[in-house]
Amino acid sequence: MLNIPQLTDFSEASLDAAFAQVQAEAKIAVAGEAFNIEGFRLEWLGRKQGRLKIISDTWLKTAPPEAKKLIGQRFNALKEAIESELAGRESFLKEFKQGLETPGSPFVPQLDITLPGTAQRLGVEHPLVRTMAEIVSVFQRMGYSVGLGPEVETDFYNFEALNFPPNHPARDTQDTLVVADQDSKPLRERLLMRTHTSPVQIRSMLEHDPPLRLVIPGKVHRNDAADATHSPVFHQVEGLCVGPDITFSDLKGTLDHAMKAFFGSAVKTRFFPSFFPFTEPSADVQISCIFCGGKGCRKCKHSGWIELLGCGMVDPAVFESVNQRRIELGRDPVYDTRRIAGFAFGMGVDRIAMMKYGISDIGLLYSGDMRFLEQFA
Repeated sequence: MLNIPQLTDFSEASLDAAFAQVQAEAKIAVAGEAFNIEGFRLEWLGRKQGRLKIISDTWLKTAPPEAKKLIGQRFNALKEAIESELAGRESFLKEFKQGLETPGSPFVPQLDITLPGTAQRLGVEHPLVRTMAEIVSVFQRMGYSVGLGPEVETDFYNFEALNFPPNHPARDTQDTLVVADQDSKPLRERLLMRTHTSPVQIRSMLEHDPPLRLVIPGKVHRNDAADATHSPVFHQVEGLCVGPDITFSDLKGTLDHAMKAFFGSAVKTRFFPSFFPFTEPSADVQISCIFCGGKGCRKCKHSGWIELLGCGMVDPAVFESVNQRRIELGRDPVYDTRRIAGFAFGMGVDRIAMMKYGISDIGLLYSGDMRFLEQFA
C-alpha cells in the first residue's frame, strides 16, 4: 500500500514534491504488466477506501485554512492526471485486443522472410533399433510375421512350456530376475522378467493353428553383472516355423539365406551340435568372419568363424505342453507331432550390432551418451 505521511511543510515546493510522488506511483501502477482496470480503479479511485480518498482525508481536510486552496488545486490536478492515465491505458488495451484479431495489425508479429529458417533436426534410429529392424525385415521378406509379447512373464510361458525342468539352473535367481513376493503362488504362475523372447512362441501357438511362421524381436532380462560384453538388459530376435514336412534342411536353408541377406552373399554358415531344452536336435550356427573373410583375425580369434546364434528342431515336449494348455483353454490340440514339425532359432541383437558397427563395450548402447549416438546420425 502507498504510505501517506502527514504533511508538516505546506510550502508550494513541498506540496509539489508530495503530489509528484503520488502521481509517479500511479503512473507505475498503470503501466505495470499485472495491470487490471477494475482493480486499479478500486484501489485508486474508490469512494470509500481509494488512495485519492485517503489523500483527501489526510492532507486536505486536516490542512490549515491558508493551505487548503494550494492542496485542493494540486489534488484536482492529480485526480485528472490519474484518470487520464487510466483512460489512455484502457484505450491501448482495447486497440491491442482488436489488433490481435486483425491481420496486418502492428500488434500481430509479422513473418520476416529475410531471417534464416529454423532447421528441423531429424532423429535417427538407435543402432540397436536399426539392427533389429534390419534382421526382422530379412525374415519378413521370407514370409514371416512379427510377434510381440509382454516382458513380465509367468514361469509357465518362460520355462515350463519350453521344457525347462523345475530344477533347471536357469530358474535360479542367480540367472533370472524374478518379481518379489511370488512364493505363495504355484510355480507356473510366478512372475519374472522374461529371459528370452521364446514365450511369444508359446503364446502364438496357443492363439494360432499351424502352419505358423513367426519372427519375434524384443527386450529380455537376465541377472548378469554388467561388463564389456554382458548387460542385464539386452535384445533378441527369435524365429519359429511350424507346419507339415518341416525338416532340419529347411532350418539350414532358412538361416543360410538370412545370414547372406544380412551380412552379404559371400558369408558362409556352418552348424555344430549343441543343446537347448526346447529343441532337439539343437545346433550352434557360425558364420565366416565378416572382418577377414574367413582367413583368421583377432576378431574371430584367428579361427575364421564367428558363433552367432542357436537353433534346432522344436522338441516334441514343447508341442505337448502347447496342446495341454490349449485343452485347458477349451481349444483343439492341433499341434500333433505325427503330422507337424517345426524349427526355432534365436540371436542376440546387441552382439550383432556391436559386430556391425565396431562397438567394443555393450554399455555404450545403453548409456544414452549423445557423443556416442551422434556417430550413427
